Amino acid sequence: GKVKMLVAQLDTPIVDSEAKKARKDLLVNYFTLNLHSQNMYAFKFFICEALNFVNIIGQMYLTNRFLGYEFSTYGTRVINFSKQELGTRHDPMDEVFPKVAKCTFYKYGATASHEKFDGLCVLPLNVVSEKIFIFLWFWFIIVAVCSALGVVYRLTTFVPMVRNVILRVQARLSDRSTVECVTHNCQIGDWFLLYQLGKNMDPLIYKEFIFELANSLQKNAT
Repeated sequence: GKVKMLVAQLDTPIVDSEAKKARKDLLVNYFTLNLHSQNMYAFKFFICEALNFVNIIGQMYLTNRFLGYEFSTYGTRVINFSKQELGTRHDPMDEVFPKVAKCTFYKYGATASHEKFDGLCVLPLNVVSEKIFIFLWFWFIIVAVCSALGVVYRLTTFVPMVRNVILRVQARLSDRSTVECVTHNCQIGDWFLLYQLGKNMDPLIYKEFIFELANSLQKNAT
């Protein structure tokens, strides 16, 4: 992808010095020439994160509807059931996935008339289903919480001060003033691409890149 192309030969400390300098210069020039033009790239990524949250909420709703609106509280009822005494507790899994059910059979009698028979049917597949859906309930909750936290975190990155702190933590080898110079001149799209590069570049090379980028941005500003 885009990040992989930009960090080519810069993701390892073992690289020829001339090749490293050439790649850094190209990367600095790319950022300088395309400053403030990375917002669409970042927003596409943000939209995917939001859709991930919407997707898990949609799956929870559809599963709840499929199970007759019993799924939303299924996990909490199972937890409460496990804490109750044996003589008083009522298994919620038997309500949603009964193991035995009433069955009605019809057959032709000796005079060709319909005869009705009632019986009990054993549903062994529900023993498996109840385990699968209790796992899904906890899995959906975990994924939904993680996705929600991801969306909240992403919203906080729209605050310039937060972006500055995050980049300072990532570029911890760089001077504070250098990082502040970069974040001051970057919009959220530029910052996001810088952050992605920092996750894929060698820390020492990333430090040199941030320093050279700050110098380039200062020259353009003057």
